Amino acid sequence: MLNYWQTLWSSLDWHWQLSDVLAAVTWLVWLVIVWPKDDVYQLKGNAGLRQRLWGGTLVIFGLWALDASIHPQLHLHFLALTTCMLMFGWRLATFALIIPSLMFSLLVLEQPWQFFAYSLVGVCLPLWFSFVLYHRCFHLLPHHLFIYIFCGAFLNSALTILVHMLLWSGWLLLSSDIPLSDIIDNYLLVAPLLMFPEALLNGMVITLIVVYRPQWLYDYCDRTYLWQK
Repeated sequence: MLNYWQTLWSSLDWHWQLSDVLAAVTWLVWLVIVWPKDDVYQLKGNAGLRQRLWGGTLVIFGLWALDASIHPQLHLHFLALTTCMLMFGWRLATFALIIPSLMFSLLVLEQPWQFFAYSLVGVCLPLWFSFVLYHRCFHLLPHHLFIYIFCGAFLNSALTILVHMLLWSGWLLLSSDIPLSDIIDNYLLVAPLLMFPEALLNGMVITLIVVYRPQWLYDYCDRTYLWQK
């Protein structure tokens, strides 16, 4: 076990560049802006929520660890960001996913300084997009259980992983020497193949939670989606 950690430590690339520092500063500013004061207060007095939060972060990292590396900086894996957003709210989910992002940067990317960029571009901004899309669906579409599951979870997660891949591609174009042709051929063209299973995963999980544990969802209410018809 000790040899494993020594090998891992020696394999880490600790080099950094100006873009990494800018990402770190922007990431810190973002966290200050979205600090979930009310959610943290609720978290302190809710042991069940704390258990779900820790369990959720563990499951998320397990999903991210099932990674198909096609390039040292181009990775394909499930995200489940929409499920986290629907369970914990996007602000609390932003902070909960710091640990999986850090572990992903250390164990998969093997570039600790990439943590800030990946957490900001690959997690925080797609989470915010997922919330905005869910918010628009809630206000513009009828309050129906099918719409909650299909639009809020299934379609939302498919578009969220697409946004994740587009943002990460943009970051790599600006901060690395990877050619655009390589990003398109080896990464973006795979997006349609990843969108459906990502949507299916999130949609099925949210469906099961709605049926068996609706109280686990952040703002779901039977009165809103089932009773007032």
